[in-house]
Amino acid sequence: MQIKVFPFNAFSENTYILYDDTKEAVIIDPGCYTEEEQETLQDFIEAEGLKVVALLNTHAHVDHVLGNAFVKRTYGVKLHLHADDYPTLASVDEYAGMWGFENYEPATADETLTDGQEFTFGETTLKVLFVPGHCPGHVAFYHDDSQQVIGGDCLFHRGIGRTDLPGGNIMKLGKSLREKLYMLPDETIVYPGHGLTTTIGEEKAHNPFIRK
Repeated sequence: MQIKVFPFNAFSENTYILYDDTKEAVIIDPGCYTEEEQETLQDFIEAEGLKVVALLNTHAHVDHVLGNAFVKRTYGVKLHLHADDYPTLASVDEYAGMWGFENYEPATADETLTDGQEFTFGETTLKVLFVPGHCPGHVAFYHDDSQQVIGGDCLFHRGIGRTDLPGGNIMKLGKSLREKLYMLPDETIVYPGHGLTTTIGEEKAHNPFIRK
């Protein structure tokens, strides 16, 4: 499995494309808002000859879903999201303009992700990990073969996701990190929703917010 990251929009949100030798691909958390950002995403997909087969959201805060409608329309794929974050997604249209995204285009979820679910594309299988706390329906996507996890806004290098937004809960986030992410092998590479990659072992040992 290969991973390509694009930092998009004013929040420098990490948009991910995952693909393998079959050329099938999934897009996770498309934050592409401007036409230029959308073209950047599209150009890479075309250059690599990829076939986008699904759209996945770790969670539904505005910076992670700005490109949902564009991706669904352009590639004719379904949006997969945990049911507990359906209300989070629905609320984006109400506040997007206040964050400067006046031209936000809403999109609805088509398929529901569940804890422990195996999501397969091409020759790649991702395990869905339910990790609420930053959002009620936050999930992460773990690839066991390569020990890599797309973690969204749960865990950052020396940081954790904020819990002061609607639906946030610091106790639930701590439980999610200790019982789900920190149970992964220490060598697991964490691809966060913002910023640089880290590893599970690094954060277990040194994260000032939650250590194992």
